[in-house]
Amino acid sequence: MGLTAAHATTIKGRVYDRKTGETLIGATVQLDKTGLVTSTGLDGSFELKHVPLGAQLLRVSYLRYKTVVMELNIQKEDNDKLKIYLEEQNGKDLNEVVIQAKHDGSAEKTARRLEQQSVPMVNMVSGKAMEISPDLTVANVIQRVSGVSIERNSNGDGQYAILRGMDKRYNYTLVNGVKIPSPDNKYRYVPLDIFPSELLERLEVYKTLTPNMEADAVGGVVNMVMKDAPERLQVNANFAAGYSQMFLDRNFMSYDASGINYKSPYEINGKNYNATQNDFPKGVRDYKWKSPAPNLIGGLSVGQRFLNHKLGVIVAGSYQNTYRGSNSTFYNSAVVDASNKYARVTGLSERQYSEQQKRYGLNAKVDYVFNQNHKISLYNVYLNLVNQQVRDVLSTDFSSDYDPVKGNAQLSYTTRSRLTEQQIYNSTLHGDHKLLDGRLKIQWSGVYSSAKNDVPDNTIIGLSGERVNFQDRRTVAKTNASSSRWERNTDEDKAAYLDVTYTADIAGTKVDFSAGGLYRDKQRSSFYNNYTLTPVNTAAKYGVDFNNYTQIDFKVQNPTGGVSNPLTNNASEQTSAVYGMFKFTVKDLQVVGGLRAEHTNQGYDLLFPAGEKFPKGSQVYTDYLPSLNLKYELNKHQNLRASYFRSLNRPGFYEIIPGKVVNEEYQERGNPDLKRALADNLDIRYELFPNAGDQLLVGAFYKKIKDPIEYIFKPDETRGQDTYYSPGNFGVARNYGLEIDYIKFIHKFGIKANYTYTHSSITTPKSKKIIDENQMPKNILVDQTRPLYGQSAHVANLSFLYKSAKKKWDAQIAASYTGPRINTVSQFLDNDLWQEGFIQLDASVEKGFKNGLSVFIKGGNLLNTPSRLFIKGINPTDAGIARQEEGRTIIRDDQYKQTYLLGIRYKL
Repeated sequence: MGLTAAHATTIKGRVYDRKTGETLIGATVQLDKTGLVTSTGLDGSFELKHVPLGAQLLRVSYLRYKTVVMELNIQKEDNDKLKIYLEEQNGKDLNEVVIQAKHDGSAEKTARRLEQQSVPMVNMVSGKAMEISPDLTVANVIQRVSGVSIERNSNGDGQYAILRGMDKRYNYTLVNGVKIPSPDNKYRYVPLDIFPSELLERLEVYKTLTPNMEADAVGGVVNMVMKDAPERLQVNANFAAGYSQMFLDRNFMSYDASGINYKSPYEINGKNYNATQNDFPKGVRDYKWKSPAPNLIGGLSVGQRFLNHKLGVIVAGSYQNTYRGSNSTFYNSAVVDASNKYARVTGLSERQYSEQQKRYGLNAKVDYVFNQNHKISLYNVYLNLVNQQVRDVLSTDFSSDYDPVKGNAQLSYTTRSRLTEQQIYNSTLHGDHKLLDGRLKIQWSGVYSSAKNDVPDNTIIGLSGERVNFQDRRTVAKTNASSSRWERNTDEDKAAYLDVTYTADIAGTKVDFSAGGLYRDKQRSSFYNNYTLTPVNTAAKYGVDFNNYTQIDFKVQNPTGGVSNPLTNNASEQTSAVYGMFKFTVKDLQVVGGLRAEHTNQGYDLLFPAGEKFPKGSQVYTDYLPSLNLKYELNKHQNLRASYFRSLNRPGFYEIIPGKVVNEEYQERGNPDLKRALADNLDIRYELFPNAGDQLLVGAFYKKIKDPIEYIFKPDETRGQDTYYSPGNFGVARNYGLEIDYIKFIHKFGIKANYTYTHSSITTPKSKKIIDENQMPKNILVDQTRPLYGQSAHVANLSFLYKSAKKKWDAQIAASYTGPRINTVSQFLDNDLWQEGFIQLDASVEKGFKNGLSVFIKGGNLLNTPSRLFIKGINPTDAGIARQEEGRTIIRDDQYKQTYLLGIRYKL
């Protein structure tokens, strides 16, 4: 074919997929017999400079596409850009189903296309984007999505997603479209840090719901699409090592967990057994300071299709062994009088966390395509996270004998060793069938899922101390010097899904009528057993009578253990749902709507009731949940969407169980009268997809939540001086906001940016201390309006990308901003605990070589961004305390330091 190219000595152009019109990234463009060669950039563009004038042959090739050879007559005065279209190669005897499966589900262009074609509003992160990003877990990846912020764990890594300012309780998590149970012993939400990101093909965050989706999502839905079998053999292996700056600056505190008892003395020997000191291994109290081994990361995935592409098999595994930690300054506080409404600082705790995390993940899938009408698949996902943590605390009491000038203070020392193992397993058998020439489609799934959380021998040991003339002395605590606690819970789901769609012609319009539903039987069990130990020699001194915690002799204060607790229970939930849905397109308008009905039967049974009025209880209710999604196609690159849906939020299992739990810093109680929350949700969004890689999404949302569930501190009805933390329903809350999501690629450079503004309000009662007419102190209740817990007004992300397909460079700098938000709701007026706004900066670079090898570097928290909690006000008595600031009371300051990782990757 003959064609005239642009510019005298330069050729510019773009390479496209002929079928989809999408640009192709990394296609090879070369000019025969000249040695000139380049690759298309992130926007599919290319440029060849210093091209000789006259007749030339341009060759364009791309993996799995037919090579195109073009005859060019290079003329100096020409200035047109080339548009080159490549066609995919057709394999022999490939049917329609297999051809559809050939597309790379982890590619950026696939994520953008699915966002454009999806019925609900969705944002996606592709597997390719996750691979080259600085993030290792799904929890850290998801913070890059518009409208999403994350709640971090004690080492600074992401753990839970907050979608559109709605706390983690208002969202649910899917694996391949199937809901998974939570290992949490109290709540429903799933910790996303248990998922290695390298097991995913893409990450999907749904902002709206359709009738065929489960309805317990007010904020949104997180769906992890796991890796699928590729058409040809693919091998992806990686190995990396690194370090945390925290442990270049200080040592790591650890203990030997190999001898830990996974069952308590009560479980091993029976309920009448009297435990002694010998039943508690000393290894959990034998703390040592050391330099930890390097962090190790490894992964391997192997996949291929066999039997003429009918059988697909993929196995992917991941292993991460990391050492993390933090240094924390924590100020104890209390509202003590009516002269000033703000809390007064009563003490200081300096905490050091040392954590070793071992994260295992395995994804295995087998699918078989009988023909273009029938396909069946079986996939299994197993995840395991073991966290071995030591928390070492030095506390200073400001309320008695405190004289910093003379160097006098009352001290206490506390060390906690905690081993936590969390597991999630899911097995799904799924079928897709087409009948009646494709007019009838049937999809079904049979699901077994389980989750487990095990915390064996959670040990706390403490010492008393004092500081005299700047000299510190330690002695054993006279009572309750140590405790050992066993906690374990399991969650088991058995579920069946069915979806049937029939396509009918009505007045010349094709209408899809869908119906189906699900049934899920959930069984949960929870066990709690606590022992309190007291030293035999209550006058023992450190450095004289003992030099190590293992040298202290203890007697067991409650030898049969404490199991009469709301955390020792059985719980169950049966959920059944049916829906009807229609879908049709008239000209450029797509309409999807329908009704979903969900029936819930949730109950509990206390195994060791202790005088509770309701040792057994249940909640039974049915909800009818309509939805309507509209998508208007302005042109092939632009959509305008609008959506309404009603959703709900069920109480957590522990939240409706009566009784109390005494935690380390407060008492917590359930609420059997707690109701589910119902929400009406409105969304609109404008979408622009100018090509396969770029996009502009501008949307707005509004949510009205009836009976929202929030935790607050409440005064005890019988003991007014005592307070407890408890969930409740609080009238009506409103949440609205604006989202902007922008992606632009210009040859080798790209930018990804998003910004979300969110405003919410809820009114709850707060305590206020006053002096009554008799000059006596008194607590009264005052309503206060505030934002929802966890909601930031401003959330933003900005990433700069560089990709050179020719020289095989990939680089990314990613910044994430989360504005101030409420971290803890206070019992007292104007004393809510806020988290300071923060910016986290991460970066990654990867350099490819021949034969599929590449080297990569990842850096996390490069700005050493701390986490700070504060009260918006200050008590005058705290003005002289170090680290307190004018206008606010600092409560906590956590430092995490940077992390570094160097690795190698191999792809076949």
